Amino acid sequence: MSNRSSIEWTEHTWNPMTGCTKVSPGCKNCYAEEMAKRLQAMGTPGYENGFELSLLTERLEQPLRRKKPTKYFVNSMSDLFHEAVPDQFLDRVFDVISRTPQHTYQILTKRAQRMADYFEGRSAPKNAWLGVSVEDRKYGVPRIDLIRRVPATVRFLSVEPLLEDVGKLDLTNIHWVIVGGESGRKARPLREEWVNRIQVQCEEQNVAFFFKQWGTWGADGKKRNKKANGREFQGRVWDEMPRIAAVNL
Repeated sequence: MSNRSSIEWTEHTWNPMTGCTKVSPGCKNCYAEEMAKRLQAMGTPGYENGFELSLLTERLEQPLRRKKPTKYFVNSMSDLFHEAVPDQFLDRVFDVISRTPQHTYQILTKRAQRMADYFEGRSAPKNAWLGVSVEDRKYGVPRIDLIRRVPATVRFLSVEPLLEDVGKLDLTNIHWVIVGGESGRKARPLREEWVNRIQVQCEEQNVAFFFKQWGTWGADGKKRNKKANGREFQGRVWDEMPRIAAVNL
């Protein structure tokens, strides 16, 4: 079955595929790669190939068995729009999404071009929230224009791990922005002024803002356990969700 998630902005994860390859600086310390190696060592089904891309058709129908409305993060252990994934497999994933309107599916990719190309001539299910990673200016920010091309009910940005000041952002037709720092022993620092600039722009452009975590580096620039650093930014927890009623396709 799908797994309950500790990720703050979702409820369960659904991984009809596992494994991936690196495409940008945000991938450098990939948590999924490390976890896949541990799961392979433990003999966990689905991770026999470690972090090599694996399509797990036996998992495709998992959401069909759950009647309770659930937020699913799709492929927390991979990238659905990986270039090696056939369109036919994507069709099957989105067929399941369409057949389970009681659920909400959050799909995040660094392959924004592939996502935009896939939805040329296709409709995205209304219960599919589609997002792109925006970790820096060079690789991340250009993905925003590509996600704008996708006719989704909710388009979102995962600005995690935030690696630098990403500058002025055009958030036209973006409904949700998640920001977070990197965790783990090799984590790269997150600076408060970078987060502040994004939060201000979200407020100015009427976009929901969600601060996920500081990660290993706290607001004071000190390295410690991510739980000790917590989720507070500017003295509060920012956990805004998309204002779906205001969305215009």
